[in-house]
Amino acid sequence: MQRHALPAAAALRASLAALPIAAVGLALAFASLTGPAAAMTDARFKAALKRVDPSARLQQICDYAAVKRIGQDQNPYHPDRAMIDSIAPVSIHGNTARGAGGAFRSRGEWYQFSFTCTASPDRLEIVSFDYKIGAKIPPDHWEAYGLYR
Repeated sequence: MQRHALPAAAALRASLAALPIAAVGLALAFASLTGPAAAMTDARFKAALKRVDPSARLQQICDYAAVKRIGQDQNPYHPDRAMIDSIAPVSIHGNTARGAGGAFRSRGEWYQFSFTCTASPDRLEIVSFDYKIGAKIPPDHWEAYGLYR
Protein backbone atom coordinates (compact mmCIF):
# COMPACT_ATOMS: atom_id res chain seq x y z
CA MET A 1 0.00 0.00 0.00
CA GLN A 2 1.34 3.40 -0.93
CA ARG A 3 0.96 6.24 1.56
CA HIS A 4 1.14 9.94 0.81
CA ALA A 5 2.22 11.81 3.93
CA LEU A 6 1.90 15.52 4.56
CA PRO A 7 3.64 17.21 7.46
CA ALA A 8 1.23 16.96 10.39
CA ALA A 9 0.96 20.71 10.97
CA ALA A 10 0.21 21.46 7.30
CA ALA A 11 -2.37 18.70 7.13
CA LEU A 12 -4.05 19.94 10.30
CA ARG A 13 -4.14 23.53 9.03
CA ALA A 14 -5.78 22.24 5.86
CA SER A 15 -8.34 20.27 7.85
CA LEU A 16 -9.27 23.26 10.00
CA ALA A 17 -9.81 25.39 6.89
CA ALA A 18 -12.64 23.06 5.87
CA LEU A 19 -16.15 22.91 7.28
CA PRO A 20 -16.30 21.98 10.99
CA ILE A 21 -17.51 18.40 10.43
CA ALA A 22 -14.88 17.88 7.74
CA ALA A 23 -12.21 19.30 10.06
CA VAL A 24 -13.21 16.88 12.77
CA GLY A 25 -13.15 13.98 10.31
CA LEU A 26 -9.70 14.90 9.02
CA ALA A 27 -8.37 15.30 12.54
CA LEU A 28 -9.20 11.64 13.08
CA ALA A 29 -6.62 10.68 10.48
CA PHE A 30 -3.92 12.09 12.75
CA ALA A 31 -5.18 10.68 16.03
CA SER A 32 -2.48 8.03 16.25
CA LEU A 33 0.42 10.53 16.33
CA THR A 34 2.60 10.53 19.41
CA GLY A 35 4.57 13.10 21.38
CA PRO A 36 4.23 16.85 20.71
CA ALA A 37 2.43 16.21 17.42
CA ALA A 38 -0.26 14.29 19.30
CA ALA A 39 -0.77 17.15 21.75
CA MET A 40 -1.11 19.58 18.84
CA THR A 41 -3.55 17.22 17.12
CA ASP A 42 -5.65 16.92 20.28
CA ALA A 43 -5.74 20.72 20.72
CA ARG A 44 -6.73 21.26 17.08
CA PHE A 45 -9.30 18.50 17.28
CA LYS A 46 -10.84 20.06 20.40
CA ALA A 47 -10.91 23.50 18.73
CA ALA A 48 -12.69 22.01 15.70
CA LEU A 49 -15.06 20.08 17.95
CA LYS A 50 -16.15 23.30 19.66
CA ARG A 51 -17.49 24.48 16.29
CA VAL A 52 -19.65 21.37 15.92
CA ASP A 53 -23.23 21.45 17.20
CA PRO A 54 -23.29 19.83 20.69
CA SER A 55 -25.84 17.27 19.49
CA ALA A 56 -23.29 15.96 16.95
CA ARG A 57 -20.25 16.14 19.25
CA LEU A 58 -20.83 12.85 21.04
CA GLN A 59 -20.51 10.80 17.87
CA GLN A 60 -17.47 12.76 16.70
CA ILE A 61 -15.61 12.53 20.00
CA CYS A 62 -16.42 8.81 20.34
CA ASP A 63 -15.14 8.17 16.78
CA TYR A 64 -11.95 9.98 17.79
CA ALA A 65 -11.69 8.08 21.09
CA ALA A 66 -11.98 4.76 19.25
CA VAL A 67 -9.04 5.61 16.98
CA LYS A 68 -6.89 6.82 19.87
CA ARG A 69 -7.71 4.07 22.38
CA ILE A 70 -7.51 1.11 19.99
CA GLY A 71 -4.26 2.54 18.61
CA GLN A 72 -2.70 2.95 22.07
CA ASP A 73 -3.69 -0.42 23.51
CA GLN A 74 -1.65 -3.62 23.18
CA ASN A 75 -3.05 -5.15 20.00
CA PRO A 76 -1.97 -5.52 16.36
CA TYR A 77 -4.21 -2.68 15.14
CA HIS A 78 -3.24 0.84 14.13
CA PRO A 79 -6.53 2.58 13.28
CA ASP A 80 -6.64 5.68 11.14
CA ARG A 81 -10.44 5.95 11.01
CA ALA A 82 -13.40 4.82 13.09
CA MET A 83 -17.17 5.17 12.79
CA ILE A 84 -19.23 4.14 15.78
CA ASP A 85 -22.45 3.78 13.77
CA SER A 86 -21.40 2.28 10.43
CA ILE A 87 -22.92 -1.19 10.90
CA ALA A 88 -25.72 -0.53 13.37
CA PRO A 89 -27.32 2.47 15.09
CA VAL A 90 -25.90 3.76 18.35
CA SER A 91 -27.92 4.02 21.55
CA ILE A 92 -27.45 7.40 23.24
CA HIS A 93 -28.50 8.15 26.81
CA GLY A 94 -27.31 11.50 28.13
CA ASN A 95 -23.59 11.72 27.42
CA THR A 96 -23.10 7.99 26.88
CA ALA A 97 -23.14 6.21 23.52
CA ARG A 98 -23.31 2.40 23.28
CA GLY A 99 -23.24 0.19 20.25
CA ALA A 100 -22.22 -3.07 18.67
CA GLY A 101 -21.97 -1.79 15.11
CA GLY A 102 -18.83 0.31 15.04
CA ALA A 103 -16.08 -0.13 12.47
CA PHE A 104 -12.45 0.96 12.41
CA ARG A 105 -9.87 0.84 9.63
CA SER A 106 -6.37 -0.47 10.27
CA ARG A 107 -3.80 -0.95 7.50
CA GLY A 108 -6.49 -0.77 4.84
CA GLU A 109 -8.80 -3.34 6.42
CA TRP A 110 -12.01 -2.70 8.38
CA TYR A 111 -12.92 -4.40 11.66
CA GLN A 112 -16.13 -4.43 13.69
CA PHE A 113 -16.15 -3.27 17.30
CA SER A 114 -18.64 -2.81 20.12
CA PHE A 115 -18.20 -0.02 22.63
CA THR A 116 -19.42 2.17 25.45
CA CYS A 117 -18.28 5.78 25.28
CA THR A 118 -19.03 8.41 27.92
CA ALA A 119 -18.21 12.08 27.39
CA SER A 120 -18.17 15.11 29.67
CA PRO A 121 -21.40 17.17 29.82
CA ASP A 122 -20.07 19.61 27.17
CA ARG A 123 -19.01 16.58 25.07
CA LEU A 124 -15.49 17.93 24.61
CA GLU A 125 -13.67 15.30 26.72
CA ILE A 126 -13.91 11.53 26.99
CA VAL A 127 -14.68 10.29 30.50
CA SER A 128 -14.43 6.60 29.58
CA PHE A 129 -14.19 4.42 26.49
CA ASP A 130 -14.49 0.62 26.59
CA TYR A 131 -14.51 -1.57 23.53
CA LYS A 132 -14.31 -5.10 22.20
CA ILE A 133 -12.92 -5.85 18.76
CA GLY A 134 -14.93 -8.21 16.60
CA ALA A 135 -14.39 -9.76 13.19
CA LYS A 136 -12.74 -8.36 10.10
CA ILE A 137 -15.37 -6.93 7.76
CA PRO A 138 -15.20 -8.50 4.28
CA PRO A 139 -14.58 -5.97 1.48
CA ASP A 140 -17.79 -7.01 -0.26
CA HIS A 141 -19.71 -5.55 2.74
CA TRP A 142 -17.88 -2.21 2.81
CA GLU A 143 -20.17 -0.35 0.44
CA ALA A 144 -23.31 -1.33 2.37
CA TYR A 145 -21.74 0.00 5.59
CA GLY A 146 -20.36 3.20 4.03
CA LEU A 147 -16.76 2.01 4.38
CA TYR A 148 -13.99 2.68 1.88
CA ARG A 149 -10.39 1.78 1.18
